Amino acid sequence: MEAFFISTGIVALAEMGDKTQLLSLLLAARFRRPIPIILGILVATLLNHAFAGALGSWLTSLVGKDALRWILGLSFLAMAAWTMIPDKLDDVDAKPARFGVFGATAVAFFLAEMGDKTQVATIALAAKYSAFIPVVAGTTLGMMLANVPAVFIGSRIMHVVSLKLVHGIAAVIFAILGVLTLLNVGNLL
Repeated sequence: MEAFFISTGIVALAEMGDKTQLLSLLLAARFRRPIPIILGILVATLLNHAFAGALGSWLTSLVGKDALRWILGLSFLAMAAWTMIPDKLDDVDAKPARFGVFGATAVAFFLAEMGDKTQVATIALAAKYSAFIPVVAGTTLGMMLANVPAVFIGSRIMHVVSLKLVHGIAAVIFAILGVLTLLNVGNLL
């Protein structure tokens, strides 16, 4: 359960102000059809995070425990720094004419998530906890917790939530995970 809850919390916080959350806002404003947008986000996230979780799980079989501890610890510290860098939406053009709203959302969201900090976090969390299903379920839930409200209430949420504070909290959590991993506290590896 620890892997699930940490994965959910850290990804929900890291996703605030992320380019995929900005994409959610853009898709909601453009298509004004929340259900197919949300389903597209869910499918894209499940596929993306399942791949990332499998990669993280595979890394645990490839690398020794000491090397993995250092790789993960430093990765979490790098994620802490990366979280503090504001994200912007790349030029992602989602055209519903070819794929419909669901398809356009799923494709655009999947592509935008490739190499994103939440995908990298999923890889690291799956490697740290060696718990594929709880990590993928947690990171997917975290993505949905951050993006579903963005779809329904759009840009109004951005005026209520201090993104600097949210990013700061996520960065602190990543940093704590990094330090605990490097110090082998809890002997999780």
